[in-house]
Amino acid sequence: MTQDPIDIVVIGAGIIGVSTALALQARGRTPLLIDRAGVAAETSHGNAGAFAFSEVEPLATPGIMRRAPKWLLDPLGPLSIPPSYALKIAPWMLKFWRASWADRYDAAVSAQTRLMQHCQAAFERQLAQFGNPSLIRREGQLELYEGARAFEHARPKWQRRADLGIEVTLLDSADAIADIQPGLSRKFTHAGFTPGWFNTTDPLTWTQTLARAFTDRGGALQVRDIHDLTPRADHIEILSDEGPILARQVVICAGAWSHRLAAKIGDKIPLETERGYNTTFDHASVELRTHLTFAAHGFVMSKIGSGLRIGGAVELGGLDLPPNYRRARVLVQKAKTFLPGLNLSGGSEWMGYRPSLPDSLPVIGPSGAGDRILYAFGHGHLGLTQSAGTAELVADLAMRTNPPIDLAPFSATRF
Repeated sequence: MTQDPIDIVVIGAGIIGVSTALALQARGRTPLLIDRAGVAAETSHGNAGAFAFSEVEPLATPGIMRRAPKWLLDPLGPLSIPPSYALKIAPWMLKFWRASWADRYDAAVSAQTRLMQHCQAAFERQLAQFGNPSLIRREGQLELYEGARAFEHARPKWQRRADLGIEVTLLDSADAIADIQPGLSRKFTHAGFTPGWFNTTDPLTWTQTLARAFTDRGGALQVRDIHDLTPRADHIEILSDEGPILARQVVICAGAWSHRLAAKIGDKIPLETERGYNTTFDHASVELRTHLTFAAHGFVMSKIGSGLRIGGAVELGGLDLPPNYRRARVLVQKAKTFLPGLNLSGGSEWMGYRPSLPDSLPVIGPSGAGDRILYAFGHGHLGLTQSAGTAELVADLAMRTNPPIDLAPFSATRF
């Protein structure tokens, strides 16, 4: 018996894939959502839970390559490359270097800003239709600096955000900082506060809530490992560990593993992984009033449920190297110094693979095989933030309607 093709298959049940399946379902499509391990089993499971719509600056900032040699010398620093991975990542680093030039940087900021504006509005639509408002904390974000010199170095970033209409409050004393977050070390003398920033109480619970909305509306979810896909005349043939699947359209939202599937159809996409580390504590020993970002140290502190999560940093180390949990422990030790009232013991360590392109922009658009295969991956540390907006854009493409923003900067062929 010949198998009838499925309407559309979404590969990957992280926050991007789940949101995409919901958006397609809302347009009258019948998506099959597939993941090798289940809902939010990978990077969407343990991130900081932030909807960081003000974060429009790419990782590749002008002049960043002058600091590159330090990355190899400080394996526990906020941005590092394991020496054993340095040669393998060299081609990606060349593209990263080019993305840091002023012309590319400015273009990336502009594209990211337009995407963020769309994503913020899309999130509110998603929350109203499918989400649970009790899972959202609208408590702002405090980005901290040690001394006037460090703050002045970051001032252009804050001015750019203000120029873009993002509400910011700049603080220039430890007392002003304490009014927002008591208990911080007084070495933090300057800060930028973003009141419009908000978090979910738990990114895993948030993604599961959306997945449940999808299945409650009749959506199908299967746990399968996808190995290959091949465009045919009138369908896409997908090879899984449980046999073939035929589909009229496919959306690849497999996070840091997406480029491996893209390569199966001839698309070479320079995807790397920002390996991020964190430690989650079930109970908070201090009252965290807002999301804290320790800018020079590359990590954050956020509330997760009734506890807190300390994590961040960027380790460009691919998918195959073993985790280096010393990085997580260094961040916990710093947090104890920066917030002396913390009493941290135990805790659960975790590492996630953030999918990252050299210019910090995701891939959103058709594959080289045409719009029967669509891409939605490479969001770096902004997957949660951009999930609802990306889902709406992919749904537009799947329905062959014009998306509300120009997607050329997010093309799979831009490199």
